[in-house]
Amino acid sequence: MKIGDKNIGGDNPCFIIAELSANHNGKLEVAIETIRAAKRAGADAIKLQTYTPDTLTINCSKDYFKIDGGTLWDGKTLYELYGEAFTPWEWHKELFKIAAEEGLICFSSPFDKTAVDFLEDLNVPAYKIASFEIQDIPLIKYAASKMKPIIISTGIATLDDIELAINTCREVGNNDISILKCTSSYPAPLELANLNTITDMRSRFGVVIGFSDHTYGWVAPVTATTLGAKIIEKHFILDKSIGGPDADFSLDEQEFGEMVTAVRNTEKLLGKVDYTLSEKVKKNRKFARSLFVVKDVISGDILTEENVRSIRPGYGLHPKYYKEILGRRFTKDVERGEPLDFDMFDF
Repeated sequence: MKIGDKNIGGDNPCFIIAELSANHNGKLEVAIETIRAAKRAGADAIKLQTYTPDTLTINCSKDYFKIDGGTLWDGKTLYELYGEAFTPWEWHKELFKIAAEEGLICFSSPFDKTAVDFLEDLNVPAYKIASFEIQDIPLIKYAASKMKPIIISTGIATLDDIELAINTCREVGNNDISILKCTSSYPAPLELANLNTITDMRSRFGVVIGFSDHTYGWVAPVTATTLGAKIIEKHFILDKSIGGPDADFSLDEQEFGEMVTAVRNTEKLLGKVDYTLSEKVKKNRKFARSLFVVKDVISGDILTEENVRSIRPGYGLHPKYYKEILGRRFTKDVERGEPLDFDMFDF
């Protein structure tokens, strides 16, 4: 998979996405500065959300539309929440421009066909399907039909939902698919993350696997990296003091930068499967054990456990020969502290 100039998956580094979401607090200047801060923090991409309250729901105060699930937004109607959180469509062109100037890839989550059409006019390099839209098969099919990479969060998905979403993309000929392990709880408790699922996803689905995180802090993204996640998405905020629906579980510039550093260091630690020795390690092999003469001997003496031992450093014979050489006779005088060699005894 390739998004913009970034190759994703395989041995490539994690693709790290800063999710703007509602963290502009309704102010264009905040959104612009947030993009610049995301670049400073080390993000590869900035992601928007493209919807209006009317493309997501209806303005209705019936209980069906009231939030009451132990979230940060309980008491609001869906329409009220989305009215606070949406990114005005008239900002998008400017935000894409700023991202390009900063060298960040910019793309978005569409929430209906009109959003896909709007984003197509902006020439987005990829589409992100949000967790709660994974059952919107017509939306997934329409977005996938644009033949751009599709990233799908799985926060509310069953195994059947995931398979259906992937197959929907493939049915229109789009195989540039990634699915993100996700927990749709805001914030998400650590005990619900179940990150070992990432390992199963990698073997089960045959697509790029990533992680969309709603936990506090950045331990979860780093852990996901160790399990093979190749995309990390995390909510990003310029300053938590500005508040907003997602502020509580977002990272600010310093925290996000710490996460990026931790992920990059984790990637260095993971490295690759490699049994060869670096030049530095090769040099240090001299400190390994080897066979040494540890007592002055003269020609004709027997090699015994008293005069030959396996000790550091590593200039003598390999210790694997120890049992084999015991009982042989020295053919020359050897001082204590000399590395044992084959030319010192009959072999």
